[in-house]
Amino acid sequence: MNMLRVFILLIIISISSCTSETNKENSKSDLKPIKVELIQEDGNYQLYRDNKPYFIAGAGTELERIPFLAQCGANSARSWSTEMDDYTAKEFLDLAQKHNLTVTMGLDVKKERKGFDYNDPIAVKKQFEYIKKEVLKYKDHPALIVWGIGNELNLNYNNPKVWDAVNDIAKMIHEIDPNHPTTTMLAGIKKYDVDEIAKRCPELDFLSIQMYGDLPNLQLRIKESGYEGPYIVSEWGATGHWEVARTSWDTPIEQTSKEKADSYTHRYKAAIESDSLHCLGSYVFYWGQKQERTPTWYGLFTEDGKPTETIDAMYHIWKDEWPENRAPQLDSMFLNGLSAFDNVKLEKSQTYNAEVFIHNYENDSLRYNWEIMYESTDLGIGGDHENKPEILEGLITNFNKSKIVIKTPDEKGAFRLFVYVFDDQDKVATANIPFYLN
Repeated sequence: MNMLRVFILLIIISISSCTSETNKENSKSDLKPIKVELIQEDGNYQLYRDNKPYFIAGAGTELERIPFLAQCGANSARSWSTEMDDYTAKEFLDLAQKHNLTVTMGLDVKKERKGFDYNDPIAVKKQFEYIKKEVLKYKDHPALIVWGIGNELNLNYNNPKVWDAVNDIAKMIHEIDPNHPTTTMLAGIKKYDVDEIAKRCPELDFLSIQMYGDLPNLQLRIKESGYEGPYIVSEWGATGHWEVARTSWDTPIEQTSKEKADSYTHRYKAAIESDSLHCLGSYVFYWGQKQERTPTWYGLFTEDGKPTETIDAMYHIWKDEWPENRAPQLDSMFLNGLSAFDNVKLEKSQTYNAEVFIHNYENDSLRYNWEIMYESTDLGIGGDHENKPEILEGLITNFNKSKIVIKTPDEKGAFRLFVYVFDDQDKVATANIPFYLN
């Protein structure tokens, strides 16, 4: 009798296991891709999704920012990789789908500048097989719109064989996924890269271009490169730290949040909206926050998740109207009567005035937060991880005021004074001034 019970139990477990596997397979089969095509008509390129014209209006972002991205009028989100630290690519795709956003999904192709050897066929093959598995996992998700094969593989590289590897990946994608086009994201666009890609990488459907301060010259740069096909502007935003004016002690001067917001509007109209023949859309950078030279340079949010003036600019670009509540607008900031462009040099352990001037659209209550920080010395390239500099405490009097008194640190070197101005709905304006202590 005991043996019979054991036998029946084993049968039940077996049936349960089979049912579970069947349910998994059914769950997978429930994912039905939406066909995305690149159509050319009379020299005019356009993406079609589900047989309808589709122009990408999106941002590079992270999972928790997707709902607000959709709320602000975007229709697409970009991810750089299927490997994410705190969530899965499926979670990213699922949440985008829930909020009616498409996704350009990045495939993490290794960079030569980080030590990958494209003369090593074993390493290249291993990378290919890994990426093929990732494509198979996500190719049928209805939110998927484009595969992004690698990010800025042309930055500081020497071996053009990387484009052979990209071509092999694009060809593989076309064989197993007929529903989504392929691209690769370039840092800028230059003739050498375009020529090598044209020669080695015919399987790519189009190029994606990443530009910042030089974005208004995009069509000129494309013409200089000789590229005549369609493209996405896959990153654009604040003027890059390599493009701005610098102090006499060689630190970059960051735009204020107002200057960024104004430049976003100008650059979008000049470079993206103006090219109706070749541009397939764009992804603004970065719908989140990161430390890169400063904690405020590229993110459209502050470190504690508060939306900046630049988000209002994108809202206006995408919806053609301003949000009901607009962020404070930072008109100017001074330290010891000097602006960031005045090479502010001060003395150690002395007191100085600092002041910020704000335009407050709704006349709501404002609060201020000031910080003194060491100038960053952990300097990456190409968006590599950087550690945030230390904040120096106890040096600011009346820090919740538009005009404050600071005491400078008791050491020689480069520092920055930051200001954050919040309204009563936690929207924020930002600025900083670099200064040097003799």
